[in-house]
Amino acid sequence: MKKTILTALALTAILTPSTAQTSKTVRLKVIETSDVHGHFFPYDFMERKPLKGTLSRANTYINKERAKWGNDNLLLIDNGDILQGQPCIYWSNYVMPVSENLAASVINYMQYDAETVGNHDIEPGHKVYDKWIREVRCPLLGANIVKSGTTSKNNPASLISIYDGLQPYSIHYVDGVKIAIIGMLTPAIPNWLTENVWKGIEFEEMTSCAKKWVKYLKEVEHPDLIFGLFHSGKDGGIVTPDYEENATAAVAREVPGFDIIFFGHDHQVHNEWITNKDGERVLIIDPSCYVKNVAEAEIELTYKQGYLVKKDIKGEIVSVLDEEVDEQMVKHFQPHIDAAKDYVNKRIGTFESSIYTRDCFFGNAAFSDLIHNLQLSLTGADISITAPLSFNASIKAGNVTVADMFKLYRFENLLLVLRLTGEEIRKHLEMSYDMWTNQMKSPDDHIMLLNNEMKGDQQRMGFKYYTFNFDSACGIDYEVDVTKPDGQKVRILQMSDGTPFDEKKWYRVAMNSYRANGGGELLTHGAGIPKDSLANRVIYCSELDQRHYLMEEIHRLGKVNPRPNNNWKFVPEEWVKPAIERDRKLLFGK
Repeated sequence: MKKTILTALALTAILTPSTAQTSKTVRLKVIETSDVHGHFFPYDFMERKPLKGTLSRANTYINKERAKWGNDNLLLIDNGDILQGQPCIYWSNYVMPVSENLAASVINYMQYDAETVGNHDIEPGHKVYDKWIREVRCPLLGANIVKSGTTSKNNPASLISIYDGLQPYSIHYVDGVKIAIIGMLTPAIPNWLTENVWKGIEFEEMTSCAKKWVKYLKEVEHPDLIFGLFHSGKDGGIVTPDYEENATAAVAREVPGFDIIFFGHDHQVHNEWITNKDGERVLIIDPSCYVKNVAEAEIELTYKQGYLVKKDIKGEIVSVLDEEVDEQMVKHFQPHIDAAKDYVNKRIGTFESSIYTRDCFFGNAAFSDLIHNLQLSLTGADISITAPLSFNASIKAGNVTVADMFKLYRFENLLLVLRLTGEEIRKHLEMSYDMWTNQMKSPDDHIMLLNNEMKGDQQRMGFKYYTFNFDSACGIDYEVDVTKPDGQKVRILQMSDGTPFDEKKWYRVAMNSYRANGGGELLTHGAGIPKDSLANRVIYCSELDQRHYLMEEIHRLGKVNPRPNNNWKFVPEEWVKPAIERDRKLLFGK
């Protein structure tokens, strides 16, 4: 079934010479996928059960639309974040890297016309994404992904050196209509990933980059239509003096020339019009994540005597959750599916009790404390910091498989140890709990900092802020007083071994590479550590991803009985216990 979100009709009269045409009408369609995160096939390799949506269902819909519109009148584009997510892509990236990357194979099979790069496509590192770039057969776009030392706000587009294998834009023709697609990536990568992952690359600020390339296209290519394909959310996220993480709305407003901007990264559905500074309306559209939907635009261009006189654009979000599976596609990739299943079904150990991520939001939890304890065991650090990376995952008691490890730890982060003072640790936690908890002024208040408008946001799930920034700590005993104002909630009582905790003392703190590099701004804005000094704080960095070492440690232990450490709690207990039960029901139901 289709789910349609109604949008306005853009009607503009533009006198632009066309390619030797007289009078005619051209109709075309563009379909976008975004933030696929390895959801290629109708099988959840983590939960080991059938999966709705996915590219295998989207392809059924796409093929029907190709039959309706004609292959030459339909453009299929992807907006990145395809190299991380489901275990099948991890298997391809790291376990079977000699074969063609599975993400490239799927993109090539589905005959995409263009693709851009997402931040989680950079995360696997040069060895993975350099190979993927070479293997994808459609244009891979990254106008603001440039070789180090070649970027400058004052440089014209023609002097910018794009990273090897990428293009700033692609050109497509539909019935004589010339279409340009500019691809860009959020420039916030250095805030999340250690430099070795993106060595040799710089990420330009999006608005200034878009201005250069739109100017270049108008002067050199003279397209009839200009589309954006941006792996950057609508607005918000990290904002620095140099760039915005989510800059789609800003580009739409500030850079005249775009007809449509297809975007993603924020895992939200968007379908709206923005009026730019020249008074022209720009459609911005985002299908959200995991191929539950596709975003599409239908465009009708009317030419008279070789001039474009009318441009009609309609945007729509289409659900593909219940489309039939493309069995031919599944059959084509069945050997890859079977091999990935064999990989994730391998037993690595046994859990004597079940663990649930939902518990992590309401106090000490066996799920997060298992990660804490493993991080301390692996690194010998004094203190561990981690956050729940899934909203409602569970690993049941019994045999633990490779598949379960992707529920235990979602991302391919590295494991680091940093030197932090006691004061910095407390301030880091203060910011975490300020984003996580409300200030209760009566027993009837919420304890969680909720926002009902964020229920559909796959990274907030009803909380006001991103849940993957809700850090707790292990190795110290502390209380979080939710009646206190922001910045005054955390009281560290002692080290968990009973020795005093000293705010002036230096401690070795284990955390993932996202956090250690400034992700979430807990170390920078929270603890007050300058971003450019974080690298000097690192005393250990793992060679491989954190999940790999967690898996090895569980395999070494053989049998694990996860239990809460009970080293911290929300207070006052007479207020928080009823409040937790109320908010738990709001977030997870009865």
